[in-house]
Amino acid sequence: MAVQDQRSLLRRFTTNSWVAGALPTIGGIMFGCDISSMSAQLSNPHYLRQFNSPNSDLQGGITAAMPAGSFGGALINSWLSDKIGRKYCIILSGWLWVLGCIIQSVSHNVATLVAGRVVAGLAVGIASAIVTVYQAEITKPSIRGRIVSIQQLSITIGIFLQYFVQYGCSYIDGTASFRLPWALQLIPGLVLGSLMFIFPESPRWLLDRGRDEEALQILADVHGRGSRDNELVRLEYAEIKAQIDFDKTQAAKSYLDLLKPSVRRRVFLGCSEQMWSQLSGMNVMMYYIVYVLQSAGLQGRRSELIASAVQYTLNVIFTFPGMYMIERVGRRPLMFYGACAMAVFLALVGALQATLGHDVEGAEAAATTTWKIDGHEHGRNAIIVFSYFFVCSFACTWGPASWTYASEIFPTRVRGKAVSFATATNWVFNFALAYATPPAFRDQKWKTYLIFMTFNAVAAIHIFFMFPETKGRTLEEMEEVFNTGNVFTAWRIPKDVGKKTLADLEHGAAHSPHTDAKRELSHEEEKASTPSV
Repeated sequence: MAVQDQRSLLRRFTTNSWVAGALPTIGGIMFGCDISSMSAQLSNPHYLRQFNSPNSDLQGGITAAMPAGSFGGALINSWLSDKIGRKYCIILSGWLWVLGCIIQSVSHNVATLVAGRVVAGLAVGIASAIVTVYQAEITKPSIRGRIVSIQQLSITIGIFLQYFVQYGCSYIDGTASFRLPWALQLIPGLVLGSLMFIFPESPRWLLDRGRDEEALQILADVHGRGSRDNELVRLEYAEIKAQIDFDKTQAAKSYLDLLKPSVRRRVFLGCSEQMWSQLSGMNVMMYYIVYVLQSAGLQGRRSELIASAVQYTLNVIFTFPGMYMIERVGRRPLMFYGACAMAVFLALVGALQATLGHDVEGAEAAATTTWKIDGHEHGRNAIIVFSYFFVCSFACTWGPASWTYASEIFPTRVRGKAVSFATATNWVFNFALAYATPPAFRDQKWKTYLIFMTFNAVAAIHIFFMFPETKGRTLEEMEEVFNTGNVFTAWRIPKDVGKKTLADLEHGAAHSPHTDAKRELSHEEEKASTPSV
């Protein structure tokens, strides 16, 4: 009896909506660790000595090795997630990450370091493409935005933890100052690859494979506290089953199917949104914050580390308001106003740099930082503060919204391939920026900030005209949302489009506006989503 009680308790824990949705985001911690794994080493004398002081082009290549591997991982995932399931893709990503971290931590030359970063990148690419799909498919619409946005919180926590580990290890003499932080990165992968075995598979994937009873039980456990007769569970099961039966007649066999008229608009928006999240310049601030601080005139390795630490701390703190606002405000307003705010702060940084800075002359001219501010303490501090404001703007808007939006807009028949393709787009631009940013700081100097300012301004225009709101809708209700109006009238789509009444769901009807029954169902969802063990 005691064993049965323990098993029951474990099942209740692993099928709790919040727990099942949050555990896979350890993959986000892996992502975050890798983002900041290089930033503190750019001025580490032991790292520079070990790898022969890489110039801006070589350092860009070393940094870009991870997103290059992630691009491959995201593409592989499109086939792998449909073949072995969402759950086992997440498990595989955890163990690949462990392998990549081991290779990096024992590397003695650039080639081995790059190989380790590519393997780790494969892990992050798979995780980034599948974790949000798993979350979207196992959670309810009433909490889906908050659950999926935990992925971004985990990324910021990974950046934060890894940076402070590197900060502490910077006091160690010798190669351990960078090898130890790289080795400790394997912990989240080890935890993810081990714990994920006891969590449920996506019910939508199971239904797609004809494993109906397993899927129904998981829906009951996650959404109905174990009751198969729960009204919400029965309705959701029927809706998913009907949608999958319909989708099987149109299932995507190749990437060419993503160009079909019924889905190509959504594929375009998913890829564009992932592209804009990179072109916002946020990862430039994460990967190369040391270069930003050096060009502002901040001097001394300790000062650079402390100023960077403040930025990473703000990145974590301001993700929390974004997680709250994503269900209150919606995805579309967060992305629009976030792009506008980031454009303003980048314009201010660029203007101050242009006004107060000067070319670096003499022996330093070949370094990455070829433009610098000297003797303007207030200007230096203003640049640092505006950089912080930029990071805060991204953290509470695009950070949570970018992962959520791309995970929920696609129909089941193409979701695995489409999300992988969108994520691969993210990694293509991540790779390009990781590689090109050091030469850009060297050659374009302060104009680099204005380039990213322009990207954000264009993104805001794109969001306003073409991105419809998806807040509060089930994954099966997106069809009507994207079939309303034309591609340039996203701001005119009524808020009740695509939302079903309880009676409609029971009788398999099409769609209709909100009613009291729908609001009662939403209230039941909220009650059922309250965490319990």
